[in-house]
Amino acid sequence: MRNLTLLTDLYQITMGQGYFNEGRHEEMAAFDIFFRPNKLITYSVAAGMEQACDWLMSLHFNEDDIAYLRSLNIFTEDYLEYLSGLRFTGDMIAVKEGEIVFPYEPILTIKAPMIEAQLAETALLTFVNHQTLIASKSAKICAAAGGGVMEFGLRRAQGPDAGIFGARAAIIGGCVGTSNVYAGKAFDVPVSGTMAHSWVMNFPSELEAFRAYAKSFPTGCLLLVDTYDTLKSGVPNAIQVFKELRASGHEPVGIRLDSGDLAYLSKEARKMLDKAGFEKTIICASGDLDEYSIRSLKEQGARIDSWGVGTKLITSADMPALGGVYKLAAVFENGEEIPKIKLSDTSEKVTNPGMKDVYRIYDNASGKAIADYIVRAGETVDTKKPLELFHPVETWKRMTVENFSVRNIRETWIREGERLIYSKPLKEINAYFNSEYARFWEEYTRLDMPHIYKVDLSPALHSLKTEMMHRYGKGV
Repeated sequence: MRNLTLLTDLYQITMGQGYFNEGRHEEMAAFDIFFRPNKLITYSVAAGMEQACDWLMSLHFNEDDIAYLRSLNIFTEDYLEYLSGLRFTGDMIAVKEGEIVFPYEPILTIKAPMIEAQLAETALLTFVNHQTLIASKSAKICAAAGGGVMEFGLRRAQGPDAGIFGARAAIIGGCVGTSNVYAGKAFDVPVSGTMAHSWVMNFPSELEAFRAYAKSFPTGCLLLVDTYDTLKSGVPNAIQVFKELRASGHEPVGIRLDSGDLAYLSKEARKMLDKAGFEKTIICASGDLDEYSIRSLKEQGARIDSWGVGTKLITSADMPALGGVYKLAAVFENGEEIPKIKLSDTSEKVTNPGMKDVYRIYDNASGKAIADYIVRAGETVDTKKPLELFHPVETWKRMTVENFSVRNIRETWIREGERLIYSKPLKEINAYFNSEYARFWEEYTRLDMPHIYKVDLSPALHSLKTEMMHRYGKGV
């Protein structure tokens, strides 16, 4: 396994030197990962926590790392000696993978000695930003398709790791498999793939190409039918080979369309296949698809059973970065928490100070989620009393909920350097996502003009934030 301790920005290590020089490197601090809203974020699906946890548990500078840092001629020997023995000794508190999350919520918190917490920033953001982005895109594509989506994006991913962990995230968000063989082995998920146009082009005729493929894969025969002319040659030649395959005792899987008017072609192909007696063969479509084109195809009555989605999924083409940030929330002196806040002229960039918990509020009558409630760590919610929620900025917007239940959506993955939560099968993580997704009203998850899901602050947290804004807004 690669040692990724140096997967960080240089300024994290230089700040570590500064804290070391000031004797503050072992002071306790807490940092939150969260993301801010933008017009494309309706909800997000948390992912990458397992890799974040793995990185923290394997944190160490080996001899080569120390030698490289020494060669930069900017670090002291006593600091490098300290780094050579550094291990993660703090806490990681985070949501489950597959959890639906919203802007401003602390989806991952690190509480650790300052130097450990600071060094973790870049790597943790890399893992969480990327996989949460792809899992979220996958969830929207799979919701539009109604299932049956395969991830086909490796060749268009921004590098091998993006392809591997993008496939992982896509499965969490709902894809039923991947074309990525490495990811299939690494994460124990189904792999799928048949042929390329080059296979068909390499034979004297399309029919011979189909026959050769069926001979090699009689029990998994799915033919790509759009190399030359989909309806005049591709589908008729596929039907001919399917008849020969059936005569030999095997049933075909189906056909794949990769270009052209997919709605029209799929409907015509379905008629031809059904007329020939192949009602159970599937039609798979690929070709630069995303949630919007899939929705349009379904509205046009396309007869497509399975979807292969590549570029626009693996790159999250319309929003190529989640924009998650890692901000200091608190420091600790003699065990006492001292909340910290970052101010800005832009209200959306003012952080929520201190250690926090996040409760999801469910309506007991419907079982649906109605709001998330960010509170100061240790606060509880009395479900026997009405709870008044209010907008954190536009405080006149209020609502009172009754007959409700709550769930703390975060849990401790690492405590004082000891790992408490280990990896789970991706099928289990996806099942968890599906179960939670079903508890949200469609108004919050739809593609067009979704309702804004409420993420509110408790009175105690709101008061702390307001007081700190007034205090530090005057200058310190």
